[in-house]
Amino acid sequence: MSPSPSVALSEPVADEVRKTTCYMCACRCGINVHIKDGRIRYIEGNRDHPVNKGVLCAKGSAGIMQHYAPARLRAPLRRVGPRGSGQFEEISWDEALTIATKWLGEVRHRDPKKLAFFTGRDQSQSLTGFWAQQYGTPNYAAHGGFCSVNMAAAGIMTIGGAFWEFGAPDWDRTKLFVMFGVAEDHDSNPIKMGISKLKKRGARFVSVNPVRTGYSAVADNWIGIRPGTDGLLILAVIHELLRARKIDVDYLVRYSNAPWLVVDAPGTADHGLFARDGEGKPMVWETVTERAVPAGTKGAHAALSGRFELADGRFAVPSFQLLAEKYLDPKYAPEAVADETGIAVETIRGLAAEIARVAFEEEIVVEQPWTDMHGERHQGYVGRPVSFHAMRGLSAHSNGFQTTRALHILQVLIGAIDCPGGFRYEPPYPKPLSAHPTPHGRAEHFGSDKPLAGPHLGFPGGPEDLLIDTDGNPARLDKAFSWDAPIAAHGMMHMVIANAHAGDPYPVDVLFLYMANMAWNSSMNTAGTIRMLEDKDPTTGEYRIPKIIYCDAYASEMVAYADLVLPDTTYLERHDCISLLDRPISEPDAVQDAIRWPVLEPDRDVRGFQTVLLDLGARLRLPGFADSLGKPLYKDYADYIVRHERRPGIGPLAGFRGLKGDRAGRGASNPDQLKRYIENGSFFSAHIPMEAQFFKHANQAYQDFAVRMGFFDTPQPVTFQLYQEVLQKFRLSAEGLREPVAPETHRQRILGSFDPLPEWYRPFGEALVDRKEYPYHAITQRPAAMYHSWGSMNAWLRQIHTRNPLYVPGPICDELGLKDGDWAWVTSHHGRIKVEVARTEAVNASTIWTWNAVGKRAGAWALDKDSPEAKKGFLMNHLIADLLPSKEDGMRWSNSDPVTGQAAWYDLRVKIEKAEPGEAISEPHFAAIAQPEPEPHPDVLRYGQEWAR
Repeated sequence: MSPSPSVALSEPVADEVRKTTCYMCACRCGINVHIKDGRIRYIEGNRDHPVNKGVLCAKGSAGIMQHYAPARLRAPLRRVGPRGSGQFEEISWDEALTIATKWLGEVRHRDPKKLAFFTGRDQSQSLTGFWAQQYGTPNYAAHGGFCSVNMAAAGIMTIGGAFWEFGAPDWDRTKLFVMFGVAEDHDSNPIKMGISKLKKRGARFVSVNPVRTGYSAVADNWIGIRPGTDGLLILAVIHELLRARKIDVDYLVRYSNAPWLVVDAPGTADHGLFARDGEGKPMVWETVTERAVPAGTKGAHAALSGRFELADGRFAVPSFQLLAEKYLDPKYAPEAVADETGIAVETIRGLAAEIARVAFEEEIVVEQPWTDMHGERHQGYVGRPVSFHAMRGLSAHSNGFQTTRALHILQVLIGAIDCPGGFRYEPPYPKPLSAHPTPHGRAEHFGSDKPLAGPHLGFPGGPEDLLIDTDGNPARLDKAFSWDAPIAAHGMMHMVIANAHAGDPYPVDVLFLYMANMAWNSSMNTAGTIRMLEDKDPTTGEYRIPKIIYCDAYASEMVAYADLVLPDTTYLERHDCISLLDRPISEPDAVQDAIRWPVLEPDRDVRGFQTVLLDLGARLRLPGFADSLGKPLYKDYADYIVRHERRPGIGPLAGFRGLKGDRAGRGASNPDQLKRYIENGSFFSAHIPMEAQFFKHANQAYQDFAVRMGFFDTPQPVTFQLYQEVLQKFRLSAEGLREPVAPETHRQRILGSFDPLPEWYRPFGEALVDRKEYPYHAITQRPAAMYHSWGSMNAWLRQIHTRNPLYVPGPICDELGLKDGDWAWVTSHHGRIKVEVARTEAVNASTIWTWNAVGKRAGAWALDKDSPEAKKGFLMNHLIADLLPSKEDGMRWSNSDPVTGQAAWYDLRVKIEKAEPGEAISEPHFAAIAQPEPEPHPDVLRYGQEWAR
């Protein structure tokens, strides 16, 4: 067989280069797509793009194979056989939309809550959420509830912002960077670029992670912590800083609620709440006049300790005193937490000492005068050059909310929030909790053929904002914002199918999913979830979940369980909007957003999901999508992006607004806006003036800039919430002292996990099993070359990972006689899997792990049924239960964080034993799933003049 001719490097590879935004992960890098003869020939990074500056990873480069993937769906499908059979018939778009409109219209007229609309890792939630609100169902959310809601909620409730999409380390100035639990595909290009800057400057990089791969492998110090104990380590560091008095007291008094007075009146409805004046302003104790005055009173010298009598006879103490008393307790000393965390005492002390040394002995100053929100003029920005970053390794535990809160409090104590060298906000953040909506979804919020009264997602200000009925029952299908998970700010998508199947709290008529592979790697208890999707009511013979509409670009495992399939385009064939209303591409020094646009027209009968949603909205005559005569308000998603306004002058895109395209943030719609974006490389960037770049939470210039840009209509400064009053309100309800009173069944759970100062408790999935019987932790991590399911069916990326072994620590291998290539049984309290083993020394000694989402069900994604992904790849999900083991009262709680509902993926405990010799196939091994007939494709995909033909 003669090799195919190679393309000479001296010859141009394209007739045209089109600039757009990558979607091979969530970094949203700028890319140049080279096109020749109407086909993509090459994808490279855009050197002018503010996110990646030309850097592109393997995933981004392999977008060419994502676009031409044989797994692409090619036409709308209607199921004609049983669910899971893969028996479909192709139908026209008109027929598909007619069916969808009929199903959705009947539900909206009869009972809109019977529609459950949930989306996966899309980036258009301002549209999908608006659509669901106008439809009138309370049952909407995106993927965040099973990904990282702990990270977002804890950050916003503590400092008014969060890691990653709303903040970043000051890579150019930080001298000590500490990273907790970040997988190597996460924000990969910006983090790699940032770490390279650290290395060039000689700054120290410390990684806290059970597994030493990727970022951790290049860290100066790796701390191989035991999963689920990061909170203990952080609180031990806080203990050491307080003990050594290495905290920034001036910063605390100026920018946090450390001096706010907390009512000390046990047994009353106000105990643990802030003392407030007649206008509701929190009070501080003024040490000169010896009286309580409103926080922020000009010239006041606020106390940080003491117990004071208020004018009404009650007593109160500054919240900082409560914090100091709590964390100076010897139970947080390094000696007390070393065994639990698996980290040596000297390592914990060394980390605390290094944080203190860099923060206070290597202080940096940027000489730029600025004015704070109290009118005080400062001659420069004082920087504590210690920065932190964290992600799913902290958040995906049932104690993750409190752990992440602890990390933010650590940052505040050393004065390292939005200062030179520290963590820095990315616009439109910071925002105080009060700037976010409360969730809507109670019965009074909606009705037949009516929109919801407000947005689905947000932050309850207390139990009074829960979405429950008069009997305390959840209003939402996923039980978000109920007593089960009161602050479920992103919803609880991982519980939707289980609750719908059980009819708890009520059944649904239509399940509408977008890009959410819930029949495989996006669900806990995968085999059980598949059974739920297939299950029928024995009395009626009808499916327990009557109708499922699914939209995806590829033949994932979930497609086979849909009744109606609406095929999406690839990311190179549609418009997308990476908006300030969603999760933009801003940097600390600039306001930025971006678009995708069709660099190629589809060659199949597919349509972009956002345009389809607009079409359905118009057909259903939803307000905001159709006029009074039923005429569509928008031609397609591109038209929506340009003309839609969420508030007067505020639309999906901030750039090139105004009739002349010369306005930013606020301005009239510009019919040439998308053209201007494309000409600019598909992004927009507005530099933040130097006077506004730091201390955004309290900087008058930044707050004025934010109002001009349309983030707020009035300034919204942030006071850091070390002590979280909202949590205390729930504790008072659990004590029976505040209405609505928590049900008896939920009280102990709330009292144990809603401490207004972060507390560590053992993850539930670990605490409720016999840890001697299941001695090891089991976690997953996403590899740099993959992103969720998408990458592991990509012809190029598959050459890096075609299967995923179970990585087992050397001492465990020695004990069990395991060597590379052996097979082992791994058992949890919920299930059992058979997997191939690989020995590793670069891991916490009690932790086994594998790559996430590489394993595939045979027959899915247009892969051969005997592909390595199906025969030797596997999912840890089969071991993870969606419900916790029952307790003494017989109740089984969701396997989630009790505060936010975050899926507790990493609480898993297992045992492992060597398997007897036999067939080298991973188990459970499901029968090959039939899929819709894929596009015709060659047996070999080859880059060159003829590849993918």
